[in-house]
Amino acid sequence: MVSVTRTVFGDLPLGAGTVEKFQLQSDLLRVDIISWGCTITALEVKDRQGRASDVVLGFAELEGYLQKQPYFGAVVGRVANRIAKGTFTLDGKEYKLAINNGPNSLHGGLRGFDKVLWTPRVLSNGVQFSRVSPDGEEGYPGELKVWVTYTLDGGELMVNYRAQTNQTTPVNLTNHSYFNLAGQGSPNIYDHEVTIEADAFLPVDETLIPTGEVVPVQGTAFDMRKPVELGKRLQEFHISGFDHNFCLKGSKEKHFCARVHHAGSSRVLEVYTTQPGVQFYTGNFLDGTLKGKSGAVYSKHSGFCLETQNWPDAVNQPHFPPVLLRPGEEYDHTTWFKFSVA
Repeated sequence: MVSVTRTVFGDLPLGAGTVEKFQLQSDLLRVDIISWGCTITALEVKDRQGRASDVVLGFAELEGYLQKQPYFGAVVGRVANRIAKGTFTLDGKEYKLAINNGPNSLHGGLRGFDKVLWTPRVLSNGVQFSRVSPDGEEGYPGELKVWVTYTLDGGELMVNYRAQTNQTTPVNLTNHSYFNLAGQGSPNIYDHEVTIEADAFLPVDETLIPTGEVVPVQGTAFDMRKPVELGKRLQEFHISGFDHNFCLKGSKEKHFCARVHHAGSSRVLEVYTTQPGVQFYTGNFLDGTLKGKSGAVYSKHSGFCLETQNWPDAVNQPHFPPVLLRPGEEYDHTTWFKFSVA
């Protein structure tokens, strides 16, 4: 059984609307999601002793989400990840996007899908959010209708993304939750054991744009096909963290993506998806300036993201999986976050 409770989370400034919170609860999980950016604000999961902890980074109040912050828990789009130099060409026409991350465009621009109020609809086991992204929003072509649906089943949270357009446009949607299976507010994720089901990864240039090469993980820091303890891996290869796309199976069917195990609490997160890639990000840009729930300080490496998605900059790299959505087609992808103890 899943219960869904709807409450007011806060009011946007200048009468711009009311943000609501939807609490989804099963016997194993409790998830809070708000209508601002379809953002997961809390996710409580039990440890082996049956003690529940909130395992996502975020804020207790709406004000936290309205300040400059690194997309905690939000749905990002119209195009997640980076687009080189904020430009792409479609049918001979050049489109220019806002440059908001070094020389590139990141996560949909200055006011992406994470910074808008969505329209909610309560379901028996979850909540569906929808919005219309107008033609030209953040520089993207075409009016895009978008639906994001969160449903809960026992220990599994399912996120489905659907979109339809009236003009050809790139679309790439993901959720940007930062997890710490020891509980949010724990100082780091070094004791997390990570497995990623990927034979290849995308190396990046100094601005974090893929170089275009697809490189086998064999013999590199990126080989996580067998479980790897994160802190040891970072030390062993002298790297300051991960912020890379891992190339998954090309199948549109549900496939295993990643597993993270925290031995101290016995919590396990498994991720399954229909997407061709996952951006594994270890919170490298967190710097301790943001204060989160229960006074938590979010310092470098205090959370990790597994952003299931298409490959970054695919709109400019023709040999990457297709990222364009055309009129008459439907964008339809699903990711499953499955929590358990082991």
